[in-house]
Amino acid sequence: MKLGSNEIKKLIPHRSPFLFIDECEILERGKKGEASRVFKDDEFFFQGHFPGNPIVPGVIIVEALAQTAGIIVSESLTEYDKKSVLFMSVNKAKFRKPVIPNDKIIFEVNYINNVKNVYKFFGIASKENTKVGEAEFSAMITYAKWSYK
Repeated sequence: MKLGSNEIKKLIPHRSPFLFIDECEILERGKKGEASRVFKDDEFFFQGHFPGNPIVPGVIIVEALAQTAGIIVSESLTEYDKKSVLFMSVNKAKFRKPVIPNDKIIFEVNYINNVKNVYKFFGIASKENTKVGEAEFSAMITYAKWSYK
């Protein structure tokens, strides 16, 4: 199942300038998916990271992986518009190659496990079939007091 920007915004609360997913494909409901993002040269963080040599910060790569997992989990839940996905931890993060303006990055995430409402995933970010980063991370699903629609 392929999701565009409008469908993604129904599943997670992130909005510009902090939504780092352009589209997402759910490969296995609640378990596995792949998203993408083209980091344009006018992204807000390039102004300071780094002038004259813009590079996407590693924390943005990890956040995009987590957003991908949030989309995948949220889509699999009933009444997902009443739930929120909250980042809890990141482990084993590695950054292998720089991501520069106009790079298209693919974010692949795979479910590891969940205990009650805490889900753990492993993700790989890549460009042109070359791994640029990876991380293991967890998030908690909670009831939201708002709707993202």
